[in-house]
Amino acid sequence: MTAPVIRSVARALPPHYADQEQLIDAFRARWAKQHFNVDRLEDLHRAVGVRGRHLAVPLADYPALESFQARNDAWTRVAVDLGEQAVRHALEQAGLCATDVDHIFFVTVTGLATPSIDARLCNRLGFRPDVKRTPIFGLGCVAGAAGTARMSDYVRAFPRHHAVLLSVELCSLTLQQEDLSVANVIASGLFGDGAAAMVMSGTGDGPRVLATESVFYPDTERVMGWDFVDNGFKIVLSAKVPDVVTRHVRHDVDGFLERHGSTRSRIRHWIAHTGGPRVLKAFEAALALPEGALERSWRSLREVGNLSSASVLFVLSELLASGQAKKGEEGLLMAMGPGFCAELVLLEW
Repeated sequence: MTAPVIRSVARALPPHYADQEQLIDAFRARWAKQHFNVDRLEDLHRAVGVRGRHLAVPLADYPALESFQARNDAWTRVAVDLGEQAVRHALEQAGLCATDVDHIFFVTVTGLATPSIDARLCNRLGFRPDVKRTPIFGLGCVAGAAGTARMSDYVRAFPRHHAVLLSVELCSLTLQQEDLSVANVIASGLFGDGAAAMVMSGTGDGPRVLATESVFYPDTERVMGWDFVDNGFKIVLSAKVPDVVTRHVRHDVDGFLERHGSTRSRIRHWIAHTGGPRVLKAFEAALALPEGALERSWRSLREVGNLSSASVLFVLSELLASGQAKKGEEGLLMAMGPGFCAELVLLEW
C-alpha cells in the first residue's frame, strides 16, 4: 500500500504583533490592581522564553472584549480569514486548486463555531459540493499531529484523493483577564495566534507518512485542558506536564519506532510541538537527543510562542522550506495534549 505524501505545509499569522515587553506593559496596570507582587508575575511571563507574538486583533482592542460572545465573535471572523489564507497558500504550494480537494479536516481548541470554520470556507475557497468535512475540537496542542495522523488514515483508504488539514488557534481570545492564577499568567505569556494548513495525497513529492500511533495516559484529565466558565475558556495547565513527558516519551517513542523497523538513531529530523521551555527540555533529556535536534522548535517558540495545534505544523513547514531533509531520511513528528495523550507520526523523505 502506498504511503500518504505530505505535499505542502503553509503558515499564516495575523498582522498584529507585540513583543513580550509590550504585552507585559499591557498587563501591568491590571495586575497591579489585583496582585501585590507584580514583579513575580512579570518574571513568569519572561521565563517562558517567548520574544513576541502575533495577535488576532490589535493589542488596544482586547480590553473591550469583555464577554465570551465578543471574544468568540472575533475568533470566528479572524479564523475564517486566517484559515482561508493558510489553505490557499498550501494548495498553491502543492500545485492544486480547491476543486481538487476531497476531504478537509479542521482542528482547533480556542473557539466555537457552528457551522464550523471548514464549512464557512467552502464558499470562500470554492470546494466542490461533495467535499467531505471533519471538524475536530478539543485535542488542543496534540491536534496538529493527530490531525496529520487521521488525515493519513483517510488517504490510505482513498489513495487517489487529496486532503487538507487546517489548524487555526487564536489563543489570545481565550484569555481570562481577571484570572491571576499561575496557570493563566503562564498561558498569557506563552500562547500565540496563528494558522497552518497541510495538503496530503496518495502520490506526489514530499515526506511519506510511514506510520502513526496514539497514546492515551489514564487518569490524567486535569493535566491540561479547559474549564468552561461563565466568561469562556479557563485554562487548566498543570506543572506536571514535563513530568509526564519525562516518564513516558522515551518508552513510547522507542516502542513505536521498533514496531515499524526503526530506532532513535535513524531519526534525522525531530519535529516537536513547542510546548514551552520545560517541555522541550524534557523531550531532549528523555530521548537523549543530540544538540540542536529541536532547534526549529525552540526558534518557533521564541518567535511566535506556543500556537497549540498549529505549532508542530509550523515546525514541519520550516523543515520542508529549508530543503535540508534528503531522500531516504526519517523524521518523527510528535506532540502531546489534553487527555493527557501523545501522537507520533513517522515520516520518510
